[in-house]
Amino acid sequence: MEEAERRLKALFVRGLDGDADAYRGFLQALTRHLRGFLRKRIPQRHDDVEDLVQEILLAVHNARHTYRPNEPLTAWLHAIARYKLMDFFRAHARRDSLNVPLDDHEELLAAIDDEPAQARHDVGKLLEHLPDKQRLPIVHMKLEGLSVTETARLTGLSESAVKVGVHRGLKALAAKIRGLR
Repeated sequence: MEEAERRLKALFVRGLDGDADAYRGFLQALTRHLRGFLRKRIPQRHDDVEDLVQEILLAVHNARHTYRPNEPLTAWLHAIARYKLMDFFRAHARRDSLNVPLDDHEELLAAIDDEPAQARHDVGKLLEHLPDKQRLPIVHMKLEGLSVTETARLTGLSESAVKVGVHRGLKALAAKIRGLR
């Protein structure tokens, strides 16, 4: 817990001093902590966690000039997170949620949620088993959001070959996943 406070505070302060990489690292680490923090507090609303994480990150970014470096970062972050969480509860009029304890600021950095990173890793491992003519169209179209035309241009495949590659690749991935179960 104290190590997370020191690490995050160092990244945040360096970010305030203009180190963009440090600030990006701070936001990425804080995102994982916030997911863990929020999933414990609104377990029945996991679909809302990512939206709330983004709202809190935006609030932290917009209020970064109010942080005083001689004070604990955790308390400052917790105040922002608690405020946004209360807004969420008010917006959803969840009386039962209003009884969730919100005062333990040390819990903010206690849990890390690496589920999205693990999912990306797993998808990457599955894609490694596909030939390039299936893997590349899936990566470009389904993961990066490019169009068929853009993917064809990038891969050197025809547009119809891109479509076929995606179809066959997804079919192969589905078979692979069924085989893992």
